[in-house]
Amino acid sequence: MIVWTIANQKGGVGKTTTTVTLGGLLAQQGKRVMLVDTDPQASLSYYFGVDSEELSSSVYDVFMAGDELDRDRVLDSLCSTKLDSLFILPASMALATLDRTMGTQSGMGLILKKAFALVADDFDYILIDCPPVLGVLMVNAVAACDRMLIPVQTEFLALKGLQRMMHTLEIMAKSQNRQFEHLIIPTMFDKRVNAAADAYQELCRKYTGQVWSGVIPVDTRFRDASQAQTPPSVFCPKSRGVYAYKSLLTQLQTKIGYIK
Repeated sequence: MIVWTIANQKGGVGKTTTTVTLGGLLAQQGKRVMLVDTDPQASLSYYFGVDSEELSSSVYDVFMAGDELDRDRVLDSLCSTKLDSLFILPASMALATLDRTMGTQSGMGLILKKAFALVADDFDYILIDCPPVLGVLMVNAVAACDRMLIPVQTEFLALKGLQRMMHTLEIMAKSQNRQFEHLIIPTMFDKRVNAAADAYQELCRKYTGQVWSGVIPVDTRFRDASQAQTPPSVFCPKSRGVYAYKSLLTQLQTKIGYIK
């Protein structure tokens, strides 16, 4: 089982779009995929038409289970999607209380990692969509992953948010005595705008060797797919945005020795 965490300490950079699109592409390959929504705003959950406030359980219950956490509790919290092998572990607003109520408890940073170990035989991939705030949720998501995917909008204000994210990775690497493999993904690139090209060049210059060689372009079809509550790879498979994510996925799977 492979776990990818999609994170950035800035909102609106394409984290949820990246999670949904890669998840859809993997499911279409026949992979068993779990998408995990750790953002209290629940954008990923709502993308699939899941109103987590009306559900009996969510990822919040995984965090609250304590010693009673087991495989069935994780699987029972899942919601299905329009793709047979794609499932979502939804968020709830209650997640916003975790830092205040449980943030100082021992072992709180490893709950997701323990939960995923329980369902390792049930899924090929787990993709985690993170909130844009450093706290218990992001720490869990980073600690549980095999690789970090960091979407960055190609504009200069977004580069500031990336600095905070990279600093967070440095801190966690020291505290956990491990290096976190990561890939920076330029998103919302508009080749018609000089500022976007300048931001992209600055990104590559400052983070040499850490930036994906391609870009995710601005694509209005992503918005249409969201409205249809369907992964872009299903809704608009021939769109330029989906084509870019296919290229990204190919590179990611090559890194892990995936053979088609």
